[in-house]
Amino acid sequence: MKKKQQSLTKSFPLTKTERKHYVMSTDEDYEILGKVRQLEKLKLTKEERFLVWLVKTQLEPEWRKYLIKALNKILRKVG
Repeated sequence: MKKKQQSLTKSFPLTKTERKHYVMSTDEDYEILGKVRQLEKLKLTKEERFLVWLVKTQLEPEWRKYLIKALNKILRKVG
């Protein structure tokens, strides 16, 4: 696993913050982060920015807390 991660890191460099916060164990994780980086550079609607934020949180070890936060936000909005 560590060897694979080292080869992925060489082909897709992570910032110090990204290395600290994200679990990047598969090629798909790097693909997701690459697409998130592209989207963050674009002019997005509030809903699109929220979705990009939520997707990005899924790369973190404690990703469930962000899903709960997002669901609570929606429940407050509709309830």
